Amino acid sequence: MKIKIVCRKDAVNRNGRVPLALRFTHRRQTKTVALGMTVDPSEWDEESQRITCGCPDCRALQLRLDQTLNEYHKKIRRLEALEIDVNFDSLLKPSQERLDCTVGTYFCRMIERMESVDKYGTASKYRVAYSLWKQFHPQDMHFEEITLSLLRDFELFLRRRGNKDNSIATKFSVLRAVYNRASEERVFSSDENPFLRFKLGRLWTATRKRAISKEDIRRLKTLDLSHDKTGQRLFARDIFLFSYLMAGINFRDVACLRYSDIQDGRLMYARHKTRKAMNCRINDEAQAIMDKYKSHQRADDYIFPILDERIHKTEKQQTDRIGKVLKAVNKSLKELGDELGLTAPLTTYVARHSYASVLKHAGVDIALISQSLGHSDIATTQIYLDSFGDSRIDEAMTHLI
Repeated sequence: MKIKIVCRKDAVNRNGRVPLALRFTHRRQTKTVALGMTVDPSEWDEESQRITCGCPDCRALQLRLDQTLNEYHKKIRRLEALEIDVNFDSLLKPSQERLDCTVGTYFCRMIERMESVDKYGTASKYRVAYSLWKQFHPQDMHFEEITLSLLRDFELFLRRRGNKDNSIATKFSVLRAVYNRASEERVFSSDENPFLRFKLGRLWTATRKRAISKEDIRRLKTLDLSHDKTGQRLFARDIFLFSYLMAGINFRDVACLRYSDIQDGRLMYARHKTRKAMNCRINDEAQAIMDKYKSHQRADDYIFPILDERIHKTEKQQTDRIGKVLKAVNKSLKELGDELGLTAPLTTYVARHSYASVLKHAGVDIALISQSLGHSDIATTQIYLDSFGDSRIDEAMTHLI
């Protein structure tokens, strides 16, 4: 859609003045909309599409032109943000209901966008936040109506539900992201961003340590599970120990591992979260765990019986399956933790924390641990860590057992 201000010299009035209009061009078709303004032909600069300084009211008239033109460009951006086709009907004869973008409408739009590019994990976080927002404020509203007072009321609502600081901060991070994205896409305009005064950072608090000691790891490894008839606890323990032994590998990455990821006794894969390339030597104990579940020899087969390529074909199917198995694994791990008398719930993520903690207590350089964990989001640290080689990480990991 192209918009141009034109001087209608073919429509001179009896005072010798000509009307100004907007000419819209779309797919080789044009439409003209009168602006209700006239000028002397000598007061119009065709090349720059602006009123010349010779016009007595040039500033006031030019301001009206600019404002009108900006309004149409704003409508175009709103249509694009709502993924509505920009054409003569939607732009020149807009349905107020379709363009009246509410918080709920835009929330749903963002969730749909995430799912369209297979970001189901992130979409799930947005769904939870939106569900809570709807419970707090059942009547949909416009972004302009979000105030500092309303945000504080939402925080109080979440606290009364039993949400802790970090959980509340997560929900507000999502809400702020939706607000900022809508603002960037010109879905609404506001003189003040209430999130700037809300101070979201104050809600983030340091969580209690999730790591367990090397001694607890050994106790878990030698725990008698002969009474485990279903094998669920045994599988949960194997996954926990494998993650711990393999540089704290994330559960989703464990689920997606294939035999093709093994090269020359090393596990080489890309983290699902950051797409960072990981390279870790497979020690004897980790190899023994993998061998317990080895049933096929094809390179494309999954190492662990979590995903089935015949069933879990799409990203959503894989995400749903991984979430379901993770829930079951963490349930079994909690039971194992209770049996060991651990004070904090045992989860797959504890394995990652424990890996880092054990190496730290062994005197391994923290920067080296960060590299082995794949913390590529810490840009400055990561640049420094690039000088370390895989052999240094291999040597550091000898401290695990």
